[in-house]
Amino acid sequence: MSKLAVIALGGNALLRGDQEGTIEEQEQNTTDTIENLIFLLEEGYNLVITHGNGPQVGNILMRNDAGEEKFGIPQMPLDICVADSQGGIGYMIERMLLNVLKKHNIKKEVVTLVTMVEVDKNDNAFINPTKRVGKICTREQADRLAGEKGWKFREEVKVKDGWRRVVPSPEPLRILNENVVKEMAEKGTIVIASGGGGVPVYFDEDGNVRPAEAVVDKDLAGSLLAARIGADEFYILTDVPYVYINFKKPGQREVEFLNKADAEKYLSTGMFAEGSMAPKIRACLQFIEMGGDKSVITEAFKLADKKFGTKITMEYEN
Repeated sequence: MSKLAVIALGGNALLRGDQEGTIEEQEQNTTDTIENLIFLLEEGYNLVITHGNGPQVGNILMRNDAGEEKFGIPQMPLDICVADSQGGIGYMIERMLLNVLKKHNIKKEVVTLVTMVEVDKNDNAFINPTKRVGKICTREQADRLAGEKGWKFREEVKVKDGWRRVVPSPEPLRILNENVVKEMAEKGTIVIASGGGGVPVYFDEDGNVRPAEAVVDKDLAGSLLAARIGADEFYILTDVPYVYINFKKPGQREVEFLNKADAEKYLSTGMFAEGSMAPKIRACLQFIEMGGDKSVITEAFKLADKKFGTKITMEYEN
């Protein structure tokens, strides 16, 4: 059977920090990233692609705000905004991918799935929301919105009198349509799924699916999807070519290989920053702990150059 790889496209793969965020920029970045996936297809891999949605869903939330304030258009809840971003980004990746496949004369079906991810409604994350979303408000605006909508806000450290909405980020438990993803991928279809960490949902006492006003870590959800569909390899594409020890500090060095024990040791000592590399390392560890062969963290535009990238395995390879 063909090997199966899950590729998690980070924010830099779609939108770089120094860009405005136009659709032309995002399409070009996506095309450049997809070009780096072609070698996997040429080596016979089946692919599933996941992606981030941070800037895009933030823009959707701000359009929500503007529409309500200026035109009285009712705001859509966070789960609908995440689903909107899945559809829009998935469509963009799908279209760019079809064009790149045509260029390389590769015949593959491509499909985008709006993906729900089950979470526990009693997850502690709902007690202590930490994920910042939407626009920066003044204290007065934050107090008004908290009263009107029940939202929670936290102060922005780098912005004077800046406050931002925070929402829970619960652990993903299950990808609802994982069996469909697995079946299609094993037949050779390239599947785009679990975008932005998926739409978080839970099951109520009657077994009905209910939305959770939350966001799920995209890499953790991608890792879970990879493990649940029996993928051999899990790739996280980001904005650095390697994982580094002492990143941006004296003694910085790149790491080409990590085993489970060393990765856990570095995590426990705070070597990897929360909000950047630490969640990616946890996602990679989750994948190999659930039976995956190898996780790789590398720069979005360097995947095809195999001399780059940090490989994370259960034990060091001989």
